[in-house]
Amino acid sequence: MTGRAKRKPKSIQESGSGNGKLKKARPDESKAVPLSEVGSDQRDEMVQLYKLQMPEDLYHFWDFCKGLCPDNPRGALIDTLGLRLVGPFDILAEAHKNSQNPQPNFHLHWRYFYDPPEFQTILQVNGDSQHHMGYYRDTPDSLPSFVGENESKKGYTITQMGDNVFAAVHLYLLKKRKERGSQKAEALGNLETKLRGRAETLSFSLDQKTKGMKQRDKKVVTKTFHTAGIVVPVDKNDVGYRELPETDADLKKICKAIAEARNDEERVKAFGPLQEMITFVQFANDECDYGMGYELGIDLFCYGSHYFYKVIRQLLPMAYSLLKRNLFGEILEAHLSSRSHDNLDQLSSQ
Repeated sequence: MTGRAKRKPKSIQESGSGNGKLKKARPDESKAVPLSEVGSDQRDEMVQLYKLQMPEDLYHFWDFCKGLCPDNPRGALIDTLGLRLVGPFDILAEAHKNSQNPQPNFHLHWRYFYDPPEFQTILQVNGDSQHHMGYYRDTPDSLPSFVGENESKKGYTITQMGDNVFAAVHLYLLKKRKERGSQKAEALGNLETKLRGRAETLSFSLDQKTKGMKQRDKKVVTKTFHTAGIVVPVDKNDVGYRELPETDADLKKICKAIAEARNDEERVKAFGPLQEMITFVQFANDECDYGMGYELGIDLFCYGSHYFYKVIRQLLPMAYSLLKRNLFGEILEAHLSSRSHDNLDQLSSQ
């Protein structure tokens, strides 16, 4: 490893807005979405519990599922798709008012092992792979950039599934139709017709990659291990992000050597290259290239080994603070303190 890493050239990285927020679509680029039937009291409670603003598609999808199964909207898609509405939908169902857990932490509610702070689970898939879908936000005070999916028992990759929950469920439905052939074909066809009709009425795109998501891609400074990418503000002088001095492949080798070291002596030695990278991050932070520490922290979080938790706590809360994304730092700390593949439902007895 040589040098102190370099900033990404402007030809690759387009500059973002100064405050790290994504620009809102112009009026002629997107149609105004009408408000759903969900009342202001429940919307206010959602913000109070999650400290996050929910997109209107969440509320419209709740209305849609109430139409399918008024007695149990959260289970409306179980028979056809094996999907259960969770997370913020539990609030809309008022399940939190009968919680067996006296002090649920909604930042951890259905937060799977590899979910970064930017990810918020909204749908759970039946099965053993811990397949789930959720909103991905680039900043805590912005609406989600897209809906992503992850299979926690298989790894940390986040796949983009459109920019709203209707698109994500539609894409999942199409995949299920191919897998099952004629099995449940009629039920899936009926559901697809209803889903498409409601999405079109509300002007929600069913594309896996919308224009807004493509615009975000131009602002992504690096994909990171989870491949969903991170966005940080980069000014006209390219200040904001510099590349790590190791490729993803080499960083994974460094992580593997640390995590699988046979003893403490071997592990301390294996930490050497990583410690050097942390020094580079400190230089980068001093020069306002906050994205470097952000990237390294996310990569180590994705790798998942508890041997990196101390370093993650050193890197990521600092990056989030410097980027004015403090809520993500709070979510990270809570997650690392009880990170697990089990006990994900904060409303059940812990």
